[in-house]
Amino acid sequence: MDRESFIEVCIQQAPTPCYVVSEPLLRRNLDVLRSVKERTGCRILLALKGFAMFSVFPLIRKTLDGTCASSPDEARLGREEFGGEVHVYAAGFSNRDIEELLPLCDHYSFNSFDQWKRFRPLVEASGREVACGLRINPECSTGRVALYDPCARYSRLGVKREAFEGESLDGITGLHFHTLCEQNADALQQTLETVEKKFSDLIPGMRWMNFGGGHHITRADYDVELLCRLVKSFMERYGVQVYLEPGEAIALGTGVLVATVLDVINNEVDIAILDTSATCHMPDVLEMPYRPQIVGAGDPGRYSHTYRLAGLSCLAGDVIGDYSFQAPLKPGDKLVFEDMAHYTMVKNTTFNGVRLPSIAIYREGGLEVMRTFGYEDYRNRLS
Repeated sequence: MDRESFIEVCIQQAPTPCYVVSEPLLRRNLDVLRSVKERTGCRILLALKGFAMFSVFPLIRKTLDGTCASSPDEARLGREEFGGEVHVYAAGFSNRDIEELLPLCDHYSFNSFDQWKRFRPLVEASGREVACGLRINPECSTGRVALYDPCARYSRLGVKREAFEGESLDGITGLHFHTLCEQNADALQQTLETVEKKFSDLIPGMRWMNFGGGHHITRADYDVELLCRLVKSFMERYGVQVYLEPGEAIALGTGVLVATVLDVINNEVDIAILDTSATCHMPDVLEMPYRPQIVGAGDPGRYSHTYRLAGLSCLAGDVIGDYSFQAPLKPGDKLVFEDMAHYTMVKNTTFNGVRLPSIAIYREGGLEVMRTFGYEDYRNRLS
């Protein structure tokens, strides 16, 4: 695929702001994931919390086995729009949640023994054949950002090993852990060593193990060979079905956010106001935080014209970052933010009444706008 052609089509054809996902790039990622499945026998689920663009589900479900959700609405989207297996995990379920999830889900991972015991009668009375498991906390931190560390001190996510003492595992068929965030296979290796050290006496009684998400499998430097060895070896040793549930790895590098410069002002530094917003349209820029790359731009000072790029909302901190350009920015110029498919559409907001970006698909030679948003989308969130 010609990346330059993709970017040029985005600049020429995309209404702004607009998320554009490239179908050829998505196929490239799916080829990698298909290879992992074929080499190991694992099953891979689409984590809807990271990417839920259902207009490309018909393509993704040719490779992946289903979806994983953390709410009834995500589970319903997975069941109705994707098909295949539907797995669900949440830090806490209500009675209403379980009642809505019962006709939708095939796998439940509970966050505590109390939740499992409370809802076991409802699940078993549903008449559906389902698998129930527990999320474990291996207490193995490998990430860089505390906000995204499920094994941080005082974490609410997962059952620690000592909490299993005196508890029955009758009815539990699998264990689930999720410890990674945008990491390579060496972090999984470290986590697995800890999991086996602490839970190896429990794993032989299980039928499945869910290795969670955070695996950057489709990143250029990801060690796919090590991942395959780890997964295959684990399955052979314990005789369990392994699941992976990446969200980012499916959409990584497949999409962009196209924006337009609205105004250029100066307050000691040059500031370009865009028709997009960090807080509304790419919240991880502020939450993670991270600095997205822009096609043709560089770090401050690399090129002759440096600007602070800012959103159009009234939040004082709605700032994307400082970038340099080879030519001065002016109103009407379009900027293309890279890697904007995941954790954008699923997290964006209509704060300030700022409209959500349109959503489009790029196919060889052309761009199709799948969805635009307007006043009703803002109004219907409120009462």
